[in-house]
Amino acid sequence: MEETAYAKLNLALHVRGREADGYHRIETLFGFAEDGDLLRAEPADALTLEVEGPFAADLAGEGDNLVLRAGRALADRFAVRRGAALTLVKILPVASGIGGGSADAAAALRLLDRLWGIGAPEAELLRVAATLGADVPACLLSRTVRGEGRGDRLSEAEVPGLAGTPLLLVNPRVAVSTAEVFRRWRGSDGGALPADWQEGRNDLEAPAVTLAPQIEEVLGALCGGRIARMSGSGATCFALYDSFEGRSAAARAIAAAHPDWWLLESRFR
Repeated sequence: MEETAYAKLNLALHVRGREADGYHRIETLFGFAEDGDLLRAEPADALTLEVEGPFAADLAGEGDNLVLRAGRALADRFAVRRGAALTLVKILPVASGIGGGSADAAAALRLLDRLWGIGAPEAELLRVAATLGADVPACLLSRTVRGEGRGDRLSEAEVPGLAGTPLLLVNPRVAVSTAEVFRRWRGSDGGALPADWQEGRNDLEAPAVTLAPQIEEVLGALCGGRIARMSGSGATCFALYDSFEGRSAAARAIAAAHPDWWLLESRFR
């Protein structure tokens, strides 16, 4: 069995305040690409994980991968005594603002729910996902939803015309620390997320640029798209296009000018 860990995109992300415990209160609209990391599973006595793919080396030496934590949490919740041999094909860059480990953990929950024959309701899987990280519940759903609080209070969102829209993701191959980006947030509330996400913004873009100035260069390279924006805490940026031809032409031009950058041509789910 296999499952895609769909790349997460923050179509807009407004930081509304910093809580007493140090966490930030946000409003965001999550969207998801059709592509991402790939997770495979086979029946086994124990729960194990192998990582391969272009970004596997970036996870080398990681003591407790979130995929394994997700598997153990699901097994504990439903008293599963079987294991699984998991293989994660790491296609998305690490620490890049597009879900990464959260999407992988969410894919593990969906995949192992099927492999182990649990058949858990979505609400039950969401409870497990919530114990693994703020973005994991949204990544579990992998559909367009609005997130509030830490991003884990979810509500359904309708964005007409978004599904199937050509999409280009670009990362300058610079890892950005989410914690450090939030620490550099300006500290003032710039206002609520508007009904039309295109009129919104990403409040983490400015502090992320102070850590990775290449983000501004990426956004400039994506200026031919309908809208270009940074996702999450960066450094991945994305642009929407009116046609697949326009998206592919932009990807070719960017790849020629910046052969060291990572690109992914996709479309919205």
